[in-house]
Amino acid sequence: MAEQFIHQQHAHCESGVTSNLLKHSGIALSEPMTFGIGAGIFFGHLPFVKVSGIPGTTFRIWPGYIFKRVTQRLGLKIHTEKFSNEAKAMEALDQALARNIPVGMIAGVYYLNYLPEAFRFHFNAHNLVVYGKENGQYLVSDPILEGTSQIGYDDLARARFAKGFPEPKGKMYYITEAPDTIDLAKGIKDGIKQTCFFMSSPPVPWFGINAIYTLANKIEKYPEKLTPRQCTLYLGNIIRMQEEIGTGGGGFRFLYAAFLQEAAQYLSHNELGKLSERCTKMGDQWRNFAYSAARICKARESDLVSYKELSALLRGIGDTEKQFFKDLKAVRFS
Repeated sequence: MAEQFIHQQHAHCESGVTSNLLKHSGIALSEPMTFGIGAGIFFGHLPFVKVSGIPGTTFRIWPGYIFKRVTQRLGLKIHTEKFSNEAKAMEALDQALARNIPVGMIAGVYYLNYLPEAFRFHFNAHNLVVYGKENGQYLVSDPILEGTSQIGYDDLARARFAKGFPEPKGKMYYITEAPDTIDLAKGIKDGIKQTCFFMSSPPVPWFGINAIYTLANKIEKYPEKLTPRQCTLYLGNIIRMQEEIGTGGGGFRFLYAAFLQEAAQYLSHNELGKLSERCTKMGDQWRNFAYSAARICKARESDLVSYKELSALLRGIGDTEKQFFKDLKAVRFS
């Protein structure tokens, strides 16, 4: 029944949804552990993918990946589905709710009218849980909020089929079966291995560490190739993706540091604990970068850095993360 689902606030939407759905299925896993096993940390700069004319930057793995990988690595069975029209998507949701199944889904933030107006903008990769329906209203567990919410049929349907990149296409997902026991140690190790591959191995300049250097090079050339207005918009979008979408660049590093700390305790592995401390410092570096970029956007005179200096800050982050993931990859487990 709806009242059996326990809502818990988390830092990031998909890892929070996954953690809450796991707990509902009898597996108590923290958000940092969920994020780490799901290899959620990432970086990508996609100049060929534009949102409102601005190149895309992402600090997390693509939507749906965390839930898929965590459940796969822990041996849970799941159901995922996309739809061609709103009516079929809403009917499938109602059918799952009638069976007392809490349903995760991807939605466009702009149409989620339970959010404060200042938080509602065109971002189509937000995760939430619908866990029941009462008096024509859907009961929502949105992990970024302290409490639960409600939303009507029309607004939820619009959110599930929001236009723009990426299109949610009514995607919904839920757990169908959970094992009696899980191999958490293997999940941790597999998650770390996957993360190191994603950050260190892609040969293209748009993903992983390479993408950090690519963005640094582009930022240095912004004043030469863009108008002052475009410079502000491009930098502002990087800051928004880092600090406002989910937990962003610095926040994701802090979340991953918490994962490594938990993993160190669970596996009795001191080296992971030391790497956790280094990962926290990486988060601080990203926050300093965002602060400096914001000063440029607001044209503040004090503490103002040049685009060349901002680019150098980002290259420094790239150097730090390159060594960090090299050392994390080299960790040996008994």
